[in-house]
Amino acid sequence: MDENKGRILWVDDEIDLLRSHIRLLSEKGYTVETATNGEDAVSMVKDRNFDLVFLDEMMAGMGGLRTLGEIKDIRPNLPVVMVTKNEEETLMEEAIGVKISDYLTKPVNPSQILMACKKFLEGKKIAGATVSRDYVRDFNEISMALMGPLDHADWVEMYTRLVNRSMELDAHPELGLKQTLNDQFRECNLAFGKYVESNYRNWVEQTKNRPVLSHEIVDRFLIPELKENRSVFFFVIDCLRLDQWLMMESLLHEYFNISKEYYYSILPTATPYSRNAIFSGSFPSDVELRYPELWEKNEDDENSRNRFERQFLDGLLERRKVQLKPEAKYVKILDAEFGRSIENTINSYTNARLTSIVVNFVDMLAHGRSDSHLLKEIAPDESAYRLLTKSWFIHSSLFGMLKILSKNKNVRIVLTTDHGSIRSLRGSKVLGDREASTNLRYKYGRNLKADDKAAVFIKNPLEYKLPKRGVATNYIIAKEDYYFVYPTDYHKYLNQYRDSFQHGGISMEEMILPVIKLEPRG
Repeated sequence: MDENKGRILWVDDEIDLLRSHIRLLSEKGYTVETATNGEDAVSMVKDRNFDLVFLDEMMAGMGGLRTLGEIKDIRPNLPVVMVTKNEEETLMEEAIGVKISDYLTKPVNPSQILMACKKFLEGKKIAGATVSRDYVRDFNEISMALMGPLDHADWVEMYTRLVNRSMELDAHPELGLKQTLNDQFRECNLAFGKYVESNYRNWVEQTKNRPVLSHEIVDRFLIPELKENRSVFFFVIDCLRLDQWLMMESLLHEYFNISKEYYYSILPTATPYSRNAIFSGSFPSDVELRYPELWEKNEDDENSRNRFERQFLDGLLERRKVQLKPEAKYVKILDAEFGRSIENTINSYTNARLTSIVVNFVDMLAHGRSDSHLLKEIAPDESAYRLLTKSWFIHSSLFGMLKILSKNKNVRIVLTTDHGSIRSLRGSKVLGDREASTNLRYKYGRNLKADDKAAVFIKNPLEYKLPKRGVATNYIIAKEDYYFVYPTDYHKYLNQYRDSFQHGGISMEEMILPVIKLEPRG
């Protein structure tokens, strides 16, 4: 006989007619106890632990629904399968209302009973075995793929497989595969960094045989939607990783038909560069020619570098001869209170042909985790970090806006992000002059020096379509999960920023990003 797979209580006033089913379950390794009325069943649930209950709906005395209610009062999480001859829809709805786990109609056959047992008593084990098998297959296929040439589409496919597998493993920590997956992520990012370093300069000079880049988002995905007579919303969520988006997407399927494509962020994968490229339709070096004051000294922070997004987008639409009446609207949400005010008035924005909404919370979450021991405790790794993002999204004004817009069939939504983030675990010492920037994943200045294995060196910014800033300015961009630390107070800052989510560098998490189209189901 198989090992004990679980303890079952079967409640039926004609239990003798079910002996063959009970015998089959015993042979399959389940322990089955029986009761012929609701009162005894409730008493048994009080006295001992069961893993599953089969409950007859029509019994003398305490009926099945009342018995179900009392069992749930005692053990709210105990799965109960209702078994009945009654196929009326109202009964099914009433049973579901009191949290029934499944519903079988008499006469039941052995395969139905066995399937229910496997579902509730062995489901996690069976699912874990399937996940483990699929993971081993993916691991081997990815390892083989890394040995050959890969193009930008191959890297998207590889990254999405890794992300999906990582999210599946979240539900099965007992498999002990997380560290192996993390090691493969690191191996892939090592190869991805070499791939980007070898190809990026060609990407910025040509339009063929390369991925869609940040400056092409509006042309490729937004302007085609504006050709139709509808209201278009363009959401840009700062610093959103693919895994974080997938957590959000799981909540949106009931409201929208969802389609998804991918693009690559330009370098550095930081807001002042990537988001300005999205709204301007231009590389940073071209933006510098039009707005030279944008790159004068100061630090690369959002307040100083992203002041012109509305003007950038208006200028881009004008160059593309896209005329909008009424004119396009632009909103930047930096705090929850303002977000709620936009949520409450979002329907008024449907009068415009185009509304662009920038949402900064995810970026603030990444920076906040770097500075807060409490947030690090709440989100100690990628798995917890995406769960924290999901928790925020559920209660956010963004979700509220999307749900409201989903009721309008004349609305189309294009949603994307400017860059992702990576959990930075390895520090690398960098040398530079006093004017060098303080960013952790990229730096610009004069005479910058860092370890070759941690950084891409850019001596001529124009080769990467980056702003010159000055005659002798050069850039370094971190690869994999490295972050830069200056020698002054080296160990202090090395420890302070280790295990923080950062952006600006070269990694799959920062560069490979989704562009989503949401069509209301109505």
